[in-house]
Amino acid sequence: MLRMLSILALLACFSTPAARGANDITGFVRNQSRNQPSAGDEVILLQADQKLSEEARTKTDAQGAFTFHVRHADKPYWVRVLHQGVNYDQQASVGAVLSLDVFDAASQVKGITGSIEILRTGTNGRLLHVSDMYEIKNESNPPVTRSGDRTFEVYLPASAKMDSVLAAGPGNIGEMISAAPVPGEPGHYHVSFPLRPGATKFAFNYDLPYDGHAAFRTKRAYPVQQFAVMIPPTMKFSSRSPAFQILATGNTKYQVQAANQLKAGEGPGFEISGAGALPPLGEQAKSKAAAQPLAVPVPAVPAPAREASRASAPTDSRRELTQPPSQLLFLGILAAVLLTTCAVLVWRASKSRSISGSMPAPPHADKTRPSA
Repeated sequence: MLRMLSILALLACFSTPAARGANDITGFVRNQSRNQPSAGDEVILLQADQKLSEEARTKTDAQGAFTFHVRHADKPYWVRVLHQGVNYDQQASVGAVLSLDVFDAASQVKGITGSIEILRTGTNGRLLHVSDMYEIKNESNPPVTRSGDRTFEVYLPASAKMDSVLAAGPGNIGEMISAAPVPGEPGHYHVSFPLRPGATKFAFNYDLPYDGHAAFRTKRAYPVQQFAVMIPPTMKFSSRSPAFQILATGNTKYQVQAANQLKAGEGPGFEISGAGALPPLGEQAKSKAAAQPLAVPVPAVPAPAREASRASAPTDSRRELTQPPSQLLFLGILAAVLLTTCAVLVWRASKSRSISGSMPAPPHADKTRPSA
């Protein structure tokens, strides 16, 4: 009996993390749509050096568990779980025990709505450069990921020349994606980026021919709680819609007009005129990215990002393999900076109006959010 206890104690020692090897990355995957371990999912170990490269892959067992023996303990890693065609990524370090959540996928999901849209624009020579940014929330219950060919649609001006498209899922891990035009509908684009439970952010960057005046006739696929137009102080904003209210931002580098509680569909339209450039967001985004626990430097976003955007989108399981993880995080943070900043401005202005008792009731006309 004593001998048996000794053997069991020895086996227990070998089963501890230290005995298994300090170079292991282990984890558990849980299907939050079904509230149970996710068995049989493919798990990929990605080494994050100058680019993401696959080092190993395995499958989760009946308890949703997986283990990787890491070859290079001094390198940063990411772990990717592929569940029903959708990636779920998490940064990993040697010796870590991860907990990853996945969700069942469906082409149609209830509980998806728009949160905020910011259209940021300024002149660039004879062009008007526009960044049209969205935050879409998936509050499905039980939580389900929306996936497929047309998960999100956007309406841009017919003369828009797409420059790049960024997308960032929950956690602000971003990537360059492509937007496909809808045949026979100039300015109408769709993307296939999955809408995971939580907040997904998109940024559609494009140029318009500009002669000193531009009119935006907006249209949206989802209702949005807040829509804001951000322009330089040297440019002029006008609209026939009473939905827009100027926000007192306390910043002389830009001006903001905002409308609340807009329905899906057409409107409200607006016009801008004049010339001016908005301050760049790059340094703000890089400073935020630098605070993240990444073990690789944060490079600047390449200027000709448009070529990556126009390329065909790879399958979701391989989508980010050629992009440095630091760049992915940078893109996600860049997409989030404006949304966060403008959301605070809208909230602050609404609160100040509420306190003063002069805040007008939100319009419930047939207005809508802009696309650009």
